[in-house]
Amino acid sequence: MKRLAVGLAVLLASFPAQAQDNEALRSLYQELVETDTSITTGSCTALADKVEVRLRAAGYGDADITRFAVPDHPKEGGLVVVLPGTSKTLKPILLLGHIDVVAAKREDWTRDPYKLVEEKGYFWGRGTADMKALDAIWIDTMLRLKLGKAKLKRTLKLALTCGEETSWAFNGAKWLAENKPDLIAAEFALNEGGGGRTDGKGKLLTANLHVGEKTAVNYRIEATNPGGHSSAPVKDNAIYELSDALVKVREFEFPLMMTDTTKAYFARAGAARGDDMGKAMIALAANPGDKAAEAIVNTDKAFHSMLRTTCVATLIDGGHANNALPQRAGANINCRIFPGVSAEAVRDELVRVIADPRMTVTLPELRGPLARPVPLDPKIVKPIEKLLAKHRPGVPLVPMMSTGATDGVFLEAIGIPSYGPPGTYSDPDGNGTHGLNERLAVDALYSGRAFLFELVTVLGNQD
Repeated sequence: MKRLAVGLAVLLASFPAQAQDNEALRSLYQELVETDTSITTGSCTALADKVEVRLRAAGYGDADITRFAVPDHPKEGGLVVVLPGTSKTLKPILLLGHIDVVAAKREDWTRDPYKLVEEKGYFWGRGTADMKALDAIWIDTMLRLKLGKAKLKRTLKLALTCGEETSWAFNGAKWLAENKPDLIAAEFALNEGGGGRTDGKGKLLTANLHVGEKTAVNYRIEATNPGGHSSAPVKDNAIYELSDALVKVREFEFPLMMTDTTKAYFARAGAARGDDMGKAMIALAANPGDKAAEAIVNTDKAFHSMLRTTCVATLIDGGHANNALPQRAGANINCRIFPGVSAEAVRDELVRVIADPRMTVTLPELRGPLARPVPLDPKIVKPIEKLLAKHRPGVPLVPMMSTGATDGVFLEAIGIPSYGPPGTYSDPDGNGTHGLNERLAVDALYSGRAFLFELVTVLGNQD
């Protein structure tokens, strides 16, 4: 409590002067990025402590802030903050953000992953893109509205949660949906997954509205063997069998599938490009059976994933001694399943592809509920289109299905549709998300702040 009190005193003196400029956002963003919230070496709870200091400095009190955690995951806590609206009949809006990040090793990165570095027009660091930029914008929005004594018609809620990036962690969004549904109840949520895409040279080609997503499912494939002494090797080796199976998984291509959302995406995004890729995207939207167009579109890894279920090996383990034949070898296969396809159907397909009775393919557990279809609600789409014309003239709004997984599935399971609005944006290479040297364009943060703050106020005053 003493640490909180000291922080409050400092921030109370500085907030009013900072609230109207980008320096306040940059300071907040830096604090978020430089607080390690990975499952291995970090703490979401520590970051939630720092955010709470800022919220209280802006005027939020005990009645507005709810902290949550569970005893067996003390470092994976989060918070919910509520800004009451003036209407007693309009349903609230929920802003959702996960504050945990994928682990990063300093020895692998060019720069310290847990130091915010501004260089070459980008912010560099773990979480700069996924998703601490949007977290910072959501927190900044709540602070600015409170400091400005703004009164939106709708109540505005912000939930900052942990566990989105790690299937075995405590997932705050899931916990809230199952244990505190009234606390986060809302007509809809604004979440990650949207944004925009550049041509790789700084020109924004499309602004994306995330509507729906794939389901993330992990499978374990495993080979077992009696083993033996390594001085007398045999070809019947669990590691070799696993290797053979992994090659088959690598070479297998799930069939192309499309929804109305993905057809609209390829048609509109293709029209915005004007190159060979754009022509192929348009052709594929018009005729999903066009193999020549599919071959071109497949050369882009993001587009390839948007067209089908994908499965990839992400972890391996095996053996028990340097001088013994392996008795067991296994791998985790992470699949992103196209909407409408069951987890069991994908498991059966993996069994068929591997075609080796010595291998087992199991489904340890589902991360959460299957993703549900989300409607393209005009009450959300039209304000976004209007604001986009103001902030990014000529850039089309493109509805898209996310190939990743978000915590929106837990909200949709309790009747809260989740949308990923445009605002920030990324380059075609994915900006190092989940990989090395993650980055976000400096302009993406600041222009995203302006767009999303206005969007929240417009939606918050909408009947």
